[in-house]
Amino acid sequence: MNKVYPDAASALAGIVQDGQTIAVGGFGLCGIPEALIGALRDSGVTGLTAISNNAGVDGFGLGQLLTTRQIKKMIASYVGENKEFARQYLAGELELEFTPQGTLAEKLRAGGAGIPAFFTKTGVGTIVADGKELREFDGEQYVMERSLVADVSLVKAYMADRAGNLVFRKTARNFNPNVAMAGKITIVEVEKLVEVGEIDPDQVHTPSIFVHRIVVNANPEKRIEQRTVRAEA
Repeated sequence: MNKVYPDAASALAGIVQDGQTIAVGGFGLCGIPEALIGALRDSGVTGLTAISNNAGVDGFGLGQLLTTRQIKKMIASYVGENKEFARQYLAGELELEFTPQGTLAEKLRAGGAGIPAFFTKTGVGTIVADGKELREFDGEQYVMERSLVADVSLVKAYMADRAGNLVFRKTARNFNPNVAMAGKITIVEVEKLVEVGEIDPDQVHTPSIFVHRIVVNANPEKRIEQRTVRAEA
């Protein structure tokens, strides 16, 4: 089975549809699948529910899909860098399911592991717990969280072999492995593609069974969200 596609548009072809739930990896702007997000924008699909740690920034990352109004709902833990997101949400044009960051990571991981729900102390006594089941364990209150499974997951990895075994680098490892597990179909953008056997099995972060399609983007922009520099002495 050939998992490698010539470009991002062909990797999404026949997969993405209106109204789908799309999970997108990355942490801030680090480790986002830039080419796949661009191709998703160009596909014109609408009515999407996007699961992501964040909503990108204005004009970059998932911010592009907010500008084009392709996202109807965000399931996210941090949205502070996107003015268009704030405008749409405050105007009632965008649904938001605000989710604590660790809870979001576990909802994706559990979804990928076939676990439908779990209990956590995070959010008890706050609006996060509104409408959810509460249960006591060992004298403490916990809230039940449903796991997340996406129709399509878009993932960024540093390296893959042709079978789809993945290696992530540093902060880009945040959320991407969980997003890869949680997708019914997982499409991965990588900087480096190698032959099967070239990756030490002990170095594989996500095994190939979770990966359906691969596209190479050797030179992503890797925009910095907030650049802080030290003044010269």
